Amino acid sequence: MSDPAKTRRHAERVRELVASLVREIKDPRLGMVTVTDARITGDLRDAHVYYTVLGDQTEQASTAAALESAKGMLRSRVGHALGLRHSPSLTFVLDNVLDHAKEIDDLLAAARHRDAEVQRLAAGKQYAGDPDPYKAEPEDEDEADERVVAEEKR
Repeated sequence: MSDPAKTRRHAERVRELVASLVREIKDPRLGMVTVTDARITGDLRDAHVYYTVLGDQTEQASTAAALESAKGMLRSRVGHALGLRHSPSLTFVLDNVLDHAKEIDDLLAAARHRDAEVQRLAAGKQYAGDPDPYKAEPEDEDEADERVVAEEKR
């Protein structure tokens, strides 16, 4: 088991290596790929590489097939570059960043719409009860004098 700092360094290096090696793949099925992240296990045996593809579902599927067919070459080159005894097995995971961003934008738009509806309903309304429910009772002059004397003694 390696330490977390070493694991992070190796994961970053795997991401950089795979991103540069993807450019060398001569498969026509490979689309516009961006490697977004890589995570490697503590024993440095398995690496998950996250990527995005510019295009529709068919281009994403063909890119996934191209990456799967080039997995052996990528694994051997990454293992050689890292200098590890065992090359980490690579698993490619499609990272749908654009879908997640659209979902978040839709949720924010719905929240803005609900906030506007609440503001519209609250316009011209008044609070029930007193405007300041925590009113203090008027103080006697004797109590005020005692408090001032007590503060002066401190």
